[in-house]
Amino acid sequence: MSQDIEQLARANVRALTPYMSARRLGGNGDVWLNANEFPLPVPFELSQQTLNRYPECQPKLVIEHYAAYAGLTPEQVLVSRGADEAIELIMRAFCEPGQDAILFCPPTYGMYSVSAETIGIEYRTVPALSDWQLNLPAIAEQLDGVKVVYLCSPNNPTGNLINQDDIRQLLTMTAGKALVVADEAYIEFCPQATLTGWLKDYPHLVILRTLSKAFALAGLRCGFALANKPVIDLLMKVIAPYPLATPVADVAGQALSEQGIALMRKHVAQLNDNRSWLLAELAQLACVEQVFPSETNYVLARFTDSPKVFKTLWDQGIILRDQNKNPGLSGCLRISIGTREECERVIAALQAFSLEQA
Repeated sequence: MSQDIEQLARANVRALTPYMSARRLGGNGDVWLNANEFPLPVPFELSQQTLNRYPECQPKLVIEHYAAYAGLTPEQVLVSRGADEAIELIMRAFCEPGQDAILFCPPTYGMYSVSAETIGIEYRTVPALSDWQLNLPAIAEQLDGVKVVYLCSPNNPTGNLINQDDIRQLLTMTAGKALVVADEAYIEFCPQATLTGWLKDYPHLVILRTLSKAFALAGLRCGFALANKPVIDLLMKVIAPYPLATPVADVAGQALSEQGIALMRKHVAQLNDNRSWLLAELAQLACVEQVFPSETNYVLARFTDSPKVFKTLWDQGIILRDQNKNPGLSGCLRISIGTREECERVIAALQAFSLEQA
């Protein structure tokens, strides 16, 4: 009988491998450094008790606060269930299944391909160059039939920013043909690199943001699409009637207050300091082949025996993210920046591992 049910499903869904989030992968750890979360909870008091009523589709306070924070107007902001929902909304609004394609440049965030497969949209990949920058000539050759190009800057899982001159060239070559979606989930760790100021010049630019990382609200599931009004109006046609629960909008509004933003910036400074310490310590370890620069709240490193390192730390309750299956990332593990104590535990475990292997 279960086989009959499976035959009822769409063929692309039957063949789909779901995105393996950190929570799906599991583990029994007490040092969770695999999901790029803020390591400590930020307390909030719920102020809205009107749970008998449906929420606003686009909560006014949240939109106004985020617009002010991003330096935009409210009509340029759409709030969604995490940036993940916005990734999919763009495909649903702009791509015809079986006809149009999206394009992205691995190694990068896995949800671009999963969303495309779920909806039934072709996805094309143009591998990043060895320095993880865009291969513009190769992208130009693949653009025929592409409606959306996704790029992640800073990029997950590599941690690097995409060269802004290259992004400008990409925007020029896609003008009138495709949207360029810049995923800025980690932009708070390098705010000078945001593209929000470019929206006035590029009507086909969309920027994705989230409260999951620097704002320490991964459990809230609140993200944003920033774009010009014609794009926002189209996304509003395909978004769910009530995407944000009342408590989510309540907490998001508080997080985006002046005090909330000041707290976020304080946390970012702490994490950036911990990142500098971790990068310096990793570079001295015998089991580490290469440590890559990062503009984010995680560090990518290549290890001499990454499967053994991963399992050894896993067995000690230190959970990292294995990147071996990503193109060009053989031997690599991604380490989220935790508290200083958590960073010290990672280094101590790796030092002990290096001594055992010597």
